[in-house]
Amino acid sequence: MKDVLWLVQNMLRILFKSKKSVLLTLGLPIVGIIISLLMYGGTGTTNLHVGIVNHDSSRITTDTIKFINGLSHVDTKTVSPRTAKDEVAEGTLDCVITFDKGFTKSVESGIPDHIQIASIKGATVTGFVKSYLNNYLENIASFSKVANGHIDTYNQLYKTYQQSHFKVKTGTLKDTSKNKEMTYQTIGYLMMFMLYSAINLSGMITREKEGRTYFRLLSTPINSRKYVLANILTNLCVMILQIIIVIVVMTNVFHIHVSVPYWEIFVTLLLFALIAIGLSLAVVAFASSTSSMGAIENLIVAPTSMLSGCFFPIDVMPETIKKIAHFLPQSWLLDTINKLQEGQHFTGLYLNVLILLAFALAFFLIAAYKFSRNNQVSTFL
Repeated sequence: MKDVLWLVQNMLRILFKSKKSVLLTLGLPIVGIIISLLMYGGTGTTNLHVGIVNHDSSRITTDTIKFINGLSHVDTKTVSPRTAKDEVAEGTLDCVITFDKGFTKSVESGIPDHIQIASIKGATVTGFVKSYLNNYLENIASFSKVANGHIDTYNQLYKTYQQSHFKVKTGTLKDTSKNKEMTYQTIGYLMMFMLYSAINLSGMITREKEGRTYFRLLSTPINSRKYVLANILTNLCVMILQIIIVIVVMTNVFHIHVSVPYWEIFVTLLLFALIAIGLSLAVVAFASSTSSMGAIENLIVAPTSMLSGCFFPIDVMPETIKKIAHFLPQSWLLDTINKLQEGQHFTGLYLNVLILLAFALAFFLIAAYKFSRNNQVSTFL
């Protein structure tokens, strides 16, 4: 065991001797946090600017405009038909609502019509206004069914509705969606950097074989199994350090609330650390040189990270890509994090945990099999 600990100490000394290695190993995960902040940190609540074109001057139209103006984060102003299109095109207005003649009669008849909403920003803007406006118009239009065509009865019902007072207590709930999105994206980038770091550290085996250092070590009481075990432990130490740095920086520096107990995040990422180490050993086992190892690394890490949703949410991907993601460990870890943020207990996610452990075991077995089948003098096992 002393030999293994000496090798771990020596490997860590070699790794952290270079400032570049320190920056890449420990600095890149922090870069992932910054990228997530740039993606989601600036998305705040903004007011919607709505222009009103009124061709139907009546009490119902006036009350409808007042209702729109009373919506949260909505600012309205009256504009002329001539300037409405120009202001929407210039971005001064987000949308324009036009009340045409006949709007009041259509509401009184029970079928609201003669109202238009125009915007160049699409449903992201118009959908918000429509959802509230449709509900309001359905309420006041429903009086026509009760009035059964009698305008006086309708006016009385409408007047009672407008004069009614409701006591409403309001409270503000903190929006945690941005924190969840930033956590999700940060962990996605962290997994990619963990894979690169693991392959780089395991690649030390290949580099030392090419430099003949490995064979000189084998001439001592150190054997190949001790050397590989030391490399695994070194990799694990670096992975744990990266996980701790990310959790600490996220919560204490950037104040991102992960909405999950820290130990659950740590254990989940530790499972992926085992996957990353197993995969890195498999890459080294199949690579005959550092150049081929780099080629295999580029073919595996970035594409699988992209398909798994490490760069952007997997929900926006086509169904075919989602099916492919089920065969990738990154997607299962992100799914675990997402379910933990939704409030599910860690013990209830045993299937996800077992699948992650299965990925790690499969990569270790593949690496061991490939090493054992290697008939060259550089064999490990």
